[in-house]
Order: sequence, then structure tokens, then C-alpha cells
Amino acid sequence: MNKKISLLKLYLIFLKIGAILLGGGYVILPILTSELCNKRNLIEEDDLIDYFALSQSLPGIVAANISMFTGYKLRGKFGALISVLGIITVPFIVIVLLSSIFSHLTGNPYIESIFWGISIAVTALIMLTVREIWQKTNRKLFFYFIFFMTLTALLVFNVPPVNAIIIFSIIGVILKKISAGRSKA
Repeated sequence: MNKKISLLKLYLIFLKIGAILLGGGYVILPILTSELCNKRNLIEEDDLIDYFALSQSLPGIVAANISMFTGYKLRGKFGALISVLGIITVPFIVIVLLSSIFSHLTGNPYIESIFWGISIAVTALIMLTVREIWQKTNRKLFFYFIFFMTLTALLVFNVPPVNAIIIFSIIGVILKKISAGRSKA
């Protein structure tokens, strides 16, 4: 599967993705799946989902992290650098331009309508990401236990997301070790 791709082509792919990526890293998975797995057949979808999960657990921008992992898989260190540069080029330019005219944009009903429409599209993309990850997850009793405990902690007890990730990661490791110990015995 791992086709050879030029650094320029890799940059242009991630430049395109960076140009249409609205809503942050959570909406990147469906876009990357479409572009890299379905259209170009450059990477396995399972690898991409693993990179996405890893990208979320590391500090930094999810889109830059997943671009780095993907670029590294495709072209090594230079591929990682080129992919990150590609994904951040357009947002960087747009942020620099918008920051100079931001005060004129706030309160404009047309601009507010545009952002309202964008927020709906971003919500739909986030739902696609959840669906893709849900479909690829090994859903056994253990999975449902951790999932519902985490959801309860976040929604009912208002546990901060970072704390929930740490707590349930530790619980997951402990339960997995107990389960592995029982299967060996």
C-alpha cells in the first residue's frame, strides 16, 4: 500500500487539506480518509485511525500531529516536516490576514451567518469522525464499561476531560492487566 509520493505532492495534499479544514483536528479524520485512503490509496485506514488517536493524546494541534505521523509514514522525517508545513500554511496566512481586520468582522450579520453555517458543517464532520472511530473499535464488554463510565464522569459529575482521560486510561490498563492475568491462569 505504501506508495512512493514526492515531497511536493505530499505538501500539496496537506496544503489542500489545511485550506478546507475548518473546526480543528476533530474533523480531519474524514477528510484524510477520503484523500489519503480512498482517493490515493497511500495509507491504510486503520493506520490513520491509530495516528488520530495518538495525535489526540499528545500535546499540540491534532491536525499538525496527525499530519506529522502520516507524513513520516509516507516519506520519513522530511515527509513529516513537509506534511506539517502543508497543513499549517493556509491557516497561518488566513489568521494573519483576519487578525488585521477582525474588529471590522465582529457584529457583521453576514459574517455571523457564514460562521453559523460553518459550525453546522463542522458538527457533521465531528459526527463522521465519531462514527468512523466507533466502527473500528473492538467493542467488547470492557469497551462498553470504560465508555459509559467515562461518559457518566463527563456528563453527570462534570469531571474535566483531561482528568477523565487520565483516570480511565489508568483504569483501562489495570482492567486489561487483570483480564490478561485471568486468561493466562
